[in-house]
Amino acid sequence: MSQMISAELVDLELDRAADSKAAAARSLAERMVALGRVTDLDGFLADVAAREAQMPTGLDGGIGIPHCRSAHVTEPTLAFGRSAAGIDFGAPDGPADLIFLIAAPAGADDAHLSILSNLARQLMDADFTAALRAAKTAGEAAALIGGEEAATPDTSTPDTSTPDTSTPDTPPQAPQEAAPQAPAPAAADRPFRIVAVTSCPTGIAHTYMAAESLERAGRAEGVEVSVETQGSSGFTRLDPDVIAAADGVIFAHDVPVRDKERFAGKATVDVGVKAGVNRPAELIAEVRDKAARGEITESGAKPSPVEAAGEPGEGYGTKLRKWLMSGVSYMVPFVAAGGLLIALGFALGGYKVSDAPSVMDHFLWTDTSSWGALLFQVGGVAFKFLVPVLAGYIAYGMADRPGLVPGFVGGAIALDIKAGFLGGLAAGLIAGAVVMAIQKVKIPVSLRGIMPVVVIPLISSAVVGFLMFLVIGEPISKLQSALTSWLNGLNGANVIVLGVILGLMMCFDLGGPLNKVAYTFAIGGLADGTAGSFKVMAAVMAAGMIPPLSMALATTVRGRLFTRTERENGKAAWVLGASFVTEGAIPFAAADPLRVIPSAMAGGAVTGALSMAFGCTLRAPHGGIFVVPLIGNALLYLVAIAAGTVVSAALVVLLKGLRKQRPEPEDAAVGSAEKREVAVVA
Repeated sequence: MSQMISAELVDLELDRAADSKAAAARSLAERMVALGRVTDLDGFLADVAAREAQMPTGLDGGIGIPHCRSAHVTEPTLAFGRSAAGIDFGAPDGPADLIFLIAAPAGADDAHLSILSNLARQLMDADFTAALRAAKTAGEAAALIGGEEAATPDTSTPDTSTPDTSTPDTPPQAPQEAAPQAPAPAAADRPFRIVAVTSCPTGIAHTYMAAESLERAGRAEGVEVSVETQGSSGFTRLDPDVIAAADGVIFAHDVPVRDKERFAGKATVDVGVKAGVNRPAELIAEVRDKAARGEITESGAKPSPVEAAGEPGEGYGTKLRKWLMSGVSYMVPFVAAGGLLIALGFALGGYKVSDAPSVMDHFLWTDTSSWGALLFQVGGVAFKFLVPVLAGYIAYGMADRPGLVPGFVGGAIALDIKAGFLGGLAAGLIAGAVVMAIQKVKIPVSLRGIMPVVVIPLISSAVVGFLMFLVIGEPISKLQSALTSWLNGLNGANVIVLGVILGLMMCFDLGGPLNKVAYTFAIGGLADGTAGSFKVMAAVMAAGMIPPLSMALATTVRGRLFTRTERENGKAAWVLGASFVTEGAIPFAAADPLRVIPSAMAGGAVTGALSMAFGCTLRAPHGGIFVVPLIGNALLYLVAIAAGTVVSAALVVLLKGLRKQRPEPEDAAVGSAEKREVAVVA
């Protein structure tokens, strides 16, 4: 640790240089730049800001720990600042007076990351933080953090279960944990046993702080807590015997728990990682209460790919978005394959292939129309899976594997009664809710083995089928029909207004929830196969390409308005934008949101409106310019994209040009005052 921090990386009067978390990060980062630990100040700060946007890094007790992995970091480095006035890092109890900026290289080795994780654990020690607040000189603070004078605070935890779970460099479950490894039933003569998993997006700080916090609370409550830290330095799986002997499980995580099914069949509390840091005693009490009531998790749910986004333990709206996006994420490949096959079929055989007989009955090897009919019919079969897959994996996102059968059954019914995309959404949510309700019913241990294979699929499918056929199916079918008719009947100003709205949504949060709502609306319409839905898909993809393309154009024509890192990112943004990867504009928006986001929205609105007005159509849900040959009115489609790109680039250049300009420093150690001035203006 002493190699990661020195007196030059300590500022005991940080409040003189910074009054916000962005300014604090910049001030501490400049010290790293001066020592050659960071090669690009603005690039590194953009990475810090992106991590901060995922989740505030303030902790109870007056601590702020902004941190990130970055390609602009040469070696693991720690800078420390102390602010008498306090700086708001989003902690529930108020501003932080102890600020640690942790910088890890993109490919940091396990040994260095293990040292940083040990620091994270030390921050849970009141003696350690008190000593930092009392330090008189920068050298004294650096020595404390480096471990030269911090031996006393550190000796409270080494002989606990901490070494067994914090890093892969220590042996899993040392001999002192032999008691928990015995798979004995819960009894009054032994303490309550909990196994926990902690993880955060970066895996450097919160992961280990939550582990330390849970372990300390467990010791205070007389509870044995064994923690598996799934951090950046890898992780060592808890011994299966330890898991088997546990009475309860705590998941404190902001990324999916790896191999989650290992913890099935126990009382479980599932929360975000900050809850593990801030209220460990409450979590322990909650899992004990669940165990006393016999509430167990029947299966270890594996999150879907999109469940990595957002924070677990949030409100119903966040959970609903995750469930819906789980279904959408699995549906998209079917949409892509089916849509492209159908489009290729039309390209080879013309639109007459839609009326061609089955290729099993009539196929000529030398006839391009036959090949077109083959591709069209294969794509049509793929499209028939859209609604069942959507419903099945919404239910899967809610209830894991037991939700698949009723979800697929409900989706197939929605397709059969012509309830379409809306019917699939309803069927998936109903199936997941029914399965979750069944899983809460207490059943004898002897029957648990057949529950996920026989009982849950049987009962849930019957309930979903009854509701879809006899209760909600017909109303949803009529609503779907009305929506389809409305889209097909749009003309004139209405078409343009819809294009503007979709363009604004696609560019507002650059791949965030609002962007996903517009995208989901578009690909859901593809399942209906109507002209109106194809127009919507074209407008959505075109608008989504604008943010990165416009930033690429702006950095090309007015490079002096951008940092060196942004100009490099601009080169990659050409490819990302052309490939319909809206997130390619995030580095620009993170560094200058007030200028970049409104500019991108304006360009997206122009493109969406023009695409709809031109009557452009698209059957594929993705692909960018690489599917232009399959787009209806392709030339006008490119005109719409070009117009939006120019509008957005011109606006961002204009807005950036209005601020006070300064020459860019030739090296990272020069011009820190000017950069701080620009940060304040921004």
